[in-house]
Amino acid sequence: MFHFLAPAELPPPCRASLRPAAGARRAVPPARTEGPGRSSPQTRVGHDGVPRARWGEAMLDLIVLSLHFLLCFLIFLAIWRGHEDVDLPSSSTGTVEVEPDGLILIGKEEDIKKSQRITAKVNGREVVVFYHEGKFHALDSRCYHEGGPLCLGEIEDINGQACIVCPWHKYKITLETGEGLYEGINPLEPSPTPQWQSKGVKQRIHKVTVDNGNVYVSPPDLSVSFDSDYFAEKYKNGGDLSMEKQSSSQAAS
Repeated sequence: MFHFLAPAELPPPCRASLRPAAGARRAVPPARTEGPGRSSPQTRVGHDGVPRARWGEAMLDLIVLSLHFLLCFLIFLAIWRGHEDVDLPSSSTGTVEVEPDGLILIGKEEDIKKSQRITAKVNGREVVVFYHEGKFHALDSRCYHEGGPLCLGEIEDINGQACIVCPWHKYKITLETGEGLYEGINPLEPSPTPQWQSKGVKQRIHKVTVDNGNVYVSPPDLSVSFDSDYFAEKYKNGGDLSMEKQSSSQAAS
């Protein structure tokens, strides 16, 4: 039988013959395969030694992070600016001053003519002053029915009379006298037709005085009561804020 010797068991001359000659190339082991007959692709490396695939992932993360910060900045900007208050083009609020003769200054005549209406406090109660067809009219700003804001209503001509229409329940009130109007019929007539009739004076009217380009309102005479007094007193300390909240809730319902 033949006995093969391991390299360590060979004599020194034989072992030297097994060493590769100078300048000879070593055998390169075959590349690992991911599948039958395919070698795995080599990863490309950048100048700094970082694989290019990781560079692409880092750039994508940077873009996503930048968009996130941009979105947060826009949200912050929107919250910081807040909602701007938008007033009706035909309505404004005046600052009142009490004159020595007791008259309460509402504002400049020309300013009220331009705005067509203005709200102000007269002895703590809210009053709205209208300028319509060359005349000034002042009423309690709260409707006698359920306290609707008359300063937000439309003016209509009803049966030859200028009337403010409450925006909540469409109650009609004459600007000149404060009467509440309604459309009714007389059942005793053979062919009854609806006609505008008066409920009587329901809304308190305030005297307006125009002097030297200024508009004044006289303090109310509380010796005589009207239906609108209840809501004028109820909203006495509420001001425009309570009016806006009330009108918004009423519109939503």
